[in-house]
Amino acid sequence: MDTAISNSAGIRDIAYHLHSQSNPRHHEQQDPFVVVRGDGAYVFDNKGKRYIDAMAGLWCASLGFNDKRLAAAAARQYERLGFNHTFYSRTSDVTTDLAEKLVSMTGMRDGKTYFATSGSEANETMVKFAWMYHAARGNPRKRKVISRDKGFHGSSIVAASMCGLEAMHNNFGLPLDGFIKTLCPDGYRVRRRGEDDAAFVARLVDELEQLIVREGADTIAAFIAEPVIAGGGIIPPPAGYFEAVQMVLERHDILCLDDEIVCGFGRTGNWFGHETVGMRPDMMSMAKGLTASYFPMSAVVMSRKIYEVIADSGWLGHGFTYSGHPVGAAIALEAISIYEEMAIVEHVRRVGERLRSGLERIGAQSSIVGDVRGVGLMYGVELVADPVAGTPFDPALQVGQQFQALARENGLITRCMRDTVGFSPPLIIGDGEVDDMLERFSATLGAIEARVSK
Repeated sequence: MDTAISNSAGIRDIAYHLHSQSNPRHHEQQDPFVVVRGDGAYVFDNKGKRYIDAMAGLWCASLGFNDKRLAAAAARQYERLGFNHTFYSRTSDVTTDLAEKLVSMTGMRDGKTYFATSGSEANETMVKFAWMYHAARGNPRKRKVISRDKGFHGSSIVAASMCGLEAMHNNFGLPLDGFIKTLCPDGYRVRRRGEDDAAFVARLVDELEQLIVREGADTIAAFIAEPVIAGGGIIPPPAGYFEAVQMVLERHDILCLDDEIVCGFGRTGNWFGHETVGMRPDMMSMAKGLTASYFPMSAVVMSRKIYEVIADSGWLGHGFTYSGHPVGAAIALEAISIYEEMAIVEHVRRVGERLRSGLERIGAQSSIVGDVRGVGLMYGVELVADPVAGTPFDPALQVGQQFQALARENGLITRCMRDTVGFSPPLIIGDGEVDDMLERFSATLGAIEARVSK
């Protein structure tokens, strides 16, 4: 074998690297996509080709791929204090600053911040705290957790059990007992013909109520939801959904857990997704946009009522070595400062409207676009065989995978959730970059449309 080839990043990656969310045997037969450099919303591969990343990596590089201020904040903190932990009442100054900032930003008045390193850890932490909360109040049987079909909450054992996606369960013996699902509020696939928002919400809430009755309210600890479902196909709820759900939860003493891993820090056109959809959480998890993904860091912000019960329970036997890492905290504080300076909420609303109208215009001209949905800078375009009837493509055609591969050839990185094309670009994008993204999307859509119409 030629030395240059055998030492190439692609060959070595196949030889040594097991990838997340991938088919290992397929990976052995293809040329890995090796990214070596970033420039704002764009990335470059090891062959020098430039791509606009319509998914901000994994919904997360909200300030692009090479922000100089975040790099400088990290360097300063590494020089000053490169590590500290938060066990046994120990902390660092920047970690305390960030804890205070997050309580203030989220509106969790007199609440507390708990730090972890990934979204999965943050979501599992919320579940453990929910169990503590009920047990300490004399309800140790309240341990079940309700989540929703198509929801995604992480890859660790409990987090994956809360996912409403079969791919997260296959081969692992999941979900664990006690993790139960209710309907996805999907206005395209679950709403019945003729149902308006009010009727659809009433049916969703009635199904939830019946589930609680069947399982026993005295056995259910919490309900967890993304404000806008992300990995399940970018699905915003109908108007009034969370307000109605909240009434059911409060009636049955079931905690509301808000998964803001994707939706937090401006993604939906508000600072946090719960503001966009009318959710009133008892706890909320965050990651991704917290550090713009320049450092693996997550957090749980809890209400006062949760903290008081935990505090009265004595020793908290829970923790992670890298919780509250000072470098992560410094990066997060700088990221939040950048969001504030660029007026992130107003920017996302304005640029998101440009993206929405462009996607709807292109979709209206296509014979394979069934639905365009989303909010802020978070949109999904569902491709179907028959838009009038909503008939999906035969899964064997793998239309979404075909689209994803062809889009990359056209310099567009996107993610297809089955046959839904996702858009969740860096929040720093401007009008010109939105137009660039739309042009590449349109070209790819036209080519796929011609291919499946033969």
